[in-house]
Amino acid sequence: MRFLICGLGSIGRRHLSNLVALGERDIVLYRTGQSTRPDDEASGFPVEKDLAAALGRKPDAVIVSNPTALHLDVAIPAALAGCHLLIEKPVSHNLDRVGELEAAVARGGGRVLIGFQFRFHPGLRQVKHLLEEGAIGRPISARAHWGEYLPGWHPWEDFRQSYSARADLGGGVVLTLCHPFDYLRWLLGEVSALWAMTGTLGDLGLEVEDTAEVGLRFASGCQGSVHLDYLQQPAEHHLEIVGQEGTIRWNNNDGAVHLFRSSTQAWKIFPAPAGFERNTMFLEEMRHFLAVVRGDERPLCPLADGVAALRIALGALTSAREARLVSFSEERDR
Repeated sequence: MRFLICGLGSIGRRHLSNLVALGERDIVLYRTGQSTRPDDEASGFPVEKDLAAALGRKPDAVIVSNPTALHLDVAIPAALAGCHLLIEKPVSHNLDRVGELEAAVARGGGRVLIGFQFRFHPGLRQVKHLLEEGAIGRPISARAHWGEYLPGWHPWEDFRQSYSARADLGGGVVLTLCHPFDYLRWLLGEVSALWAMTGTLGDLGLEVEDTAEVGLRFASGCQGSVHLDYLQQPAEHHLEIVGQEGTIRWNNNDGAVHLFRSSTQAWKIFPAPAGFERNTMFLEEMRHFLAVVRGDERPLCPLADGVAALRIALGALTSAREARLVSFSEERDR
């Protein structure tokens, strides 16, 4: 199989490394030369600076890992060329060309995986299993919290110039840290309405929101909330789900899941597997993508799910901007 990686920033390089680790060497790089990382990791692979020339090399699969606002500039031509796609989250920074992407995928016939790597976290997979077996009864409420200091993400670059901090590239905490919108929907079902408040509350000199509080109402009746920020030190990312018959807690710091059952009045701990570390999620995601490309598996996070998560994130930005509740049944009716 031949792979084309479009964008060689931090996540593009991770995907390159993981492809190589999984035995793939037929890899082409499409890049503009704007990366702030040294080129050592990319040496030995052919490079194209023109997308048409890159697609002219007939890749079987394309990894879209350029800045958010530029995703569809690559994904749509690649889909029309019949390539399978791994598109980094979020799908885009707005919905303007999402329909065009969907039509291109239908026409080209490729399969699409959206890069929400937390679906490959063993802890969150354990949470999903516990919910499906009814371990805590009907979920009543859920709270996800993710705070992480932006200047510490990529110490080798000026964080103010990163895509996460630039409105023109689709940055801001709501889009950049949108993983909880995906995994909460994956765990608890469709979101029917939300409200949100956002702000630039820190002293980082950003032009985008660095903090967000989002309230969610799920179609099941469960209520939830998501906190996101670029400011918290040390980083904290955790989830709590309260059910009629117990509580589930997951913390990204150690990867463990804690289950309290009302029937036993005791906690049970499910530790992360031995040897688990952050890249394990990305490696398993890439392993799955290879199976998707071969036709052995269906995408765990298909395009429709990526679009649904994007709608939630954009709904949060709309709610904050217009100071109103956003109902997704109303949005679909427009």
